[in-house]
Amino acid sequence: MDVTSTYKFARISARKARDVAREIQGLPVSAALDILNFTPRKGAELFSKTMKTALADAENNFELSVDGLYVKSAVVGEGPTFKRFKARARGSAAPIRKRTSHLTVILSNEGGPEARAPRAAKSAKTAAEAKPAKAAATKAAAKPAKDSSAGRVDEARGMVYDSAPAEVDDLKLISGVGPVLEEKLNSVGIYRFEQIANWSERNMQEFDELLSFKGRIEREEWLKQAKTLHEEKYGK
Repeated sequence: MDVTSTYKFARISARKARDVAREIQGLPVSAALDILNFTPRKGAELFSKTMKTALADAENNFELSVDGLYVKSAVVGEGPTFKRFKARARGSAAPIRKRTSHLTVILSNEGGPEARAPRAAKSAKTAAEAKPAKAAATKAAAKPAKDSSAGRVDEARGMVYDSAPAEVDDLKLISGVGPVLEEKLNSVGIYRFEQIANWSERNMQEFDELLSFKGRIEREEWLKQAKTLHEEKYGK
């Protein structure tokens, strides 16, 4: 059963109110009220009043259980616009438009999140069944690189890899290295702490120029941390 509540001529523009409406649509009533209570916007306060009115109607007039209700629809319609003006220089005037909106909330106890749960569970089960197959394919693809020295290339920049070795280190453990910078390092063949720990002064300058982060971070600190992390992980 659907229960509808409408707040007419709300003193808020439809565009601002729709930002709030999108956040609560399809949610259980308790979750929607939590979002509205902790959202510091005028639209949230107005939608909260409208939803509480619909809840009172559902509980008192239709004897529905509040726990089983969800927000089936939260719609914002444009209301009339009050036209005012503001005096400006040289006797001119600037228009002021005070917009209004009609807020409509529809609560329902049919076809809500509980009804969609079996479908979600089925999708989760399918994804879980597909995961082992994907993991097996990934493992098979990585098999040729079993030797940790496979793909190693010695160049002027020091010890780098032309492809990812079987075991790679989490370079983000080094201060100043984030996901983007780690990806850049991987793209030039740096995958392990040992490689960074063995950088020479010339290597540091070349990688600074290659990766376009010259002068931003102290590379000597990188070397110390990489050496410590390598020893902690491999014990040598």
